[in-house]
Amino acid sequence: MRILVVGSGGREHAICYTLRAAENPPEVFVAPGNAGTAAIAHNIDIEATDISGLLTFVEEMSVDLTIVGPEQPLVLGLADALRSRGFAVVGPSAAAAQLEGSKVFAKDFMKRNAIPTAIYRSFTSHELDAAVSFIRALGAPVVVKASGLAAGKGAIVCDTTDEAEETARMMLVDDRFGEAGREIVVEEFMRGEEASVFALCDGSSYVLLSPAQDHKRVGDSDTGPNTGGMGAYAPAPVVDAALLARVEVEIIRPTVSGLANEGIPYNGFLYVGLMIEDGNPRVVEYNCRLGDPEAQVLLPLLNEDFRNLMQATASGSLKEKGPISLRPDSAACVVLCSGGYPGPYAMGFPISGLEEAAQVDGAQVFHAGTSVADDRVVTSGGRVLGVTATGDSLEQALARAYSAAGKISFEGMFFRHDIGRKGLERLLPA
Repeated sequence: MRILVVGSGGREHAICYTLRAAENPPEVFVAPGNAGTAAIAHNIDIEATDISGLLTFVEEMSVDLTIVGPEQPLVLGLADALRSRGFAVVGPSAAAAQLEGSKVFAKDFMKRNAIPTAIYRSFTSHELDAAVSFIRALGAPVVVKASGLAAGKGAIVCDTTDEAEETARMMLVDDRFGEAGREIVVEEFMRGEEASVFALCDGSSYVLLSPAQDHKRVGDSDTGPNTGGMGAYAPAPVVDAALLARVEVEIIRPTVSGLANEGIPYNGFLYVGLMIEDGNPRVVEYNCRLGDPEAQVLLPLLNEDFRNLMQATASGSLKEKGPISLRPDSAACVVLCSGGYPGPYAMGFPISGLEEAAQVDGAQVFHAGTSVADDRVVTSGGRVLGVTATGDSLEQALARAYSAAGKISFEGMFFRHDIGRKGLERLLPA
């Protein structure tokens, strides 16, 4: 069997690794991949957003199944293009991918379907004065979001109304976020603890994965600017069995059925970012794919044949499989970054210690921003590696992940030292 994985990050390396770990592993191609995927699959020099190039490859190589990792090709319609030609694919249509591609679409969808979320209004570039009035009515803190895709950095929490007004002006008038910011959402600041719940959907049925918790801010204790994600762990104890049941009934089920009722059935991974306050969940955002780095902690907890799960998703037969079987372990991921990230950073630095890190019990290093130069693995992105480990407990998984991370080095490397702290505080005696 031939499977194409589209993307080049840690999520895609984790997907490839999970596929290749099967008893009878498929042949896996990755477009474009990274230094980590090159060691276990065939990297193909086609960008994830090159829809025509990917279609040609799938046709010429008779690819049996395509798994789309990042959001951009989904928003651009890669899944539609493949399905229209009869190819199996895991990933939502462009219409369904609007859940992530348009914050305005997502918020209006939630309102239509009575899905709990923040109070909000949306504004275009001609409505700055109305946006300012709404900001003043909400009061600070307030959140200003670019409606379009902004690489995880388009949601800005503003501590004052002046800051919020300036952010709205920066997006709508100054065009700092380009097309993504020409329509914005202004919403109330939701307090509480963030967590994520993931569902795998086949258009009508769905199964739930483990709840996880990401760490968006660049610095310890959630300080500094937002990033694509500095680390994650699963399961997240803030989402216990009772709360997960509520999330399923109040959010997951009406999302899947609401999309189907609107004629845009959802196929693929559905990521629901939550804010939980006093035990009540509300939706912060949807993503139309597996999270990164959440994928690196969710996939190791699957007690399933991942290839069969992907085939069932693509063919619309998830209902026949029943609930997903999950391992009773914990998993943690610590992201190693280039100096300067999420701002400008240098690349091309050799990475040492990868083999030593892989020797730590329960550890696996997933590559994100890496490439090969002169037969050496070097940095090629802001988020470079996701050092992941599993364990019998969250405490053990974190200890293993940090132990493995400590064996790796490259110029300018930094990482957060408090991944999983909120989970440990819930689990360990005071």
